[in-house]
Amino acid sequence: MGWILVPVVILAALSVGWWTQSQGDTRPDLLTTTVQRDDLEDLVTATGSLQPRDYVDVGAQVSGQLDVIHVQTGDEVKAGDLLAEIDPTVYVARVDATRAQLRNQKAQLMEREAQLTLAEIQHRRQQNLLAEEATSRESAQVAEASLRSARAQIEAISAQIQQTESTLRAEEANLEYAKIYAPMDGTVVSIDARQGQTLNTNQQAPVLMRIADLSTMTVEAQVSEADIGKLSHGMPVYFTTLGNQSRRWESTLDRLEPTPVVENNVVLYNAVFEVPNPEGRLMTQMTAQVFFINAEARDALLVPVTALQRKGDTTTVQLMDSNGQPHTREVTVGVSNRVQAEIIEGLEEGDRIVSSPARAGEPGEGGRRPMVGMRF
Repeated sequence: MGWILVPVVILAALSVGWWTQSQGDTRPDLLTTTVQRDDLEDLVTATGSLQPRDYVDVGAQVSGQLDVIHVQTGDEVKAGDLLAEIDPTVYVARVDATRAQLRNQKAQLMEREAQLTLAEIQHRRQQNLLAEEATSRESAQVAEASLRSARAQIEAISAQIQQTESTLRAEEANLEYAKIYAPMDGTVVSIDARQGQTLNTNQQAPVLMRIADLSTMTVEAQVSEADIGKLSHGMPVYFTTLGNQSRRWESTLDRLEPTPVVENNVVLYNAVFEVPNPEGRLMTQMTAQVFFINAEARDALLVPVTALQRKGDTTTVQLMDSNGQPHTREVTVGVSNRVQAEIIEGLEEGDRIVSSPARAGEPGEGGRRPMVGMRF
C-alpha cells in the first residue's frame, strides 16, 4: 500500500504550496484594513423634543358660557385678532346699572352744589348784618355751619362718584374681557375649550388655547450624567427628526439646566438650544435625535480604534510591509470616537495596517482558507 500513499502526499504538498504562493507572505491570522481619508466626529448623543420658543396660553378672565370660538387649530393669527367670545349678558347688565347709579350721583351733586350756593349767599348776608349789628351772632353762626355742611356734602357725593366711576371702569373691563383677543402673532397650536362650555374663573383661570410663534423652535435634549461633563456653552450641535432623518438641523448649545430629571433611577440633564424654523417644517412635540459635536476632523486619515496599541504615552499600529509582514509604527492620534481615530502623523493614505487579530480558523483579508484536515 506504500506505493499508493506517495502520489497523495505529493498532491497535498503541491496544493499547500500553491495556496501559500497565492497568498504571498501575508499572515493568514491577521485582519488588515487600508488607511483612508474621511470626516470624523466625536459625538455625544441624546434624545430631545421640540417646543416653540415663544408661546402664550390664552385664558379667560371672566366667568360665563363660551358662546363662540372664531379660530381652529393651525390658524395663523395676528395680535389683536378676536379669538373667542363669552356670553356678555351679565356684564352688560352690570355696566348699565353702574352707569345709571353714576348718573344719579351726578344729579345729587348738582343739587348739593345748588345748596352750597344758597348757603354761601346766606352766610355772606348774615356776616353783613352782623357787621351792622342787625342780626344776632347765633344766626350768623347757624349760617356758617350750614355753609360748612353744604361743602361737606359736596365732598361726600364727589367721593361716591369717584368710587362709582372706578366700579364702572372695572365692569366695562369685565365686559371687554368677554371678548378674547390674540396677545401675539403666531399659530393656534392647541384648543382646550369647547363652544358652549361654562367657564369658572373663581376656582382656576381656564386655558382656552395656546398660540405659539413657530418661526423659532427650542430643543430640550436629555443628556445622561456620564456625558454632561463633555458639553459646554456654544458647542456645535445638530439633530434629525423621525420623519426626516436625512436632514440635519444645525445650531449651538445655549444652556444646560442645573436641575436634573430622574427617570428609572437614571439622572438626566436638559441641554437647551434654539433653531430657526422659517419653513415651518418643525412642529411641537417632535422627537429629535440630537448630536453634540465634542470634537471633529475634516478630510482626515482614519483608522479603526481597534488597530491602535497604547503603551504608556506612545501609540502604535502594525503596518504591513511590501512582503505582507507587520511592523510596529508609532503614530500621533488626533480626534477619536468609539469606532475610528484620526492619525495626524505616522501613516499615509493607502497604507495597510492590522485592524484586529483574525478569529480562529479565518484568514486575513483577501486570503483563502488553508487546506488542512484533508483525508485520503
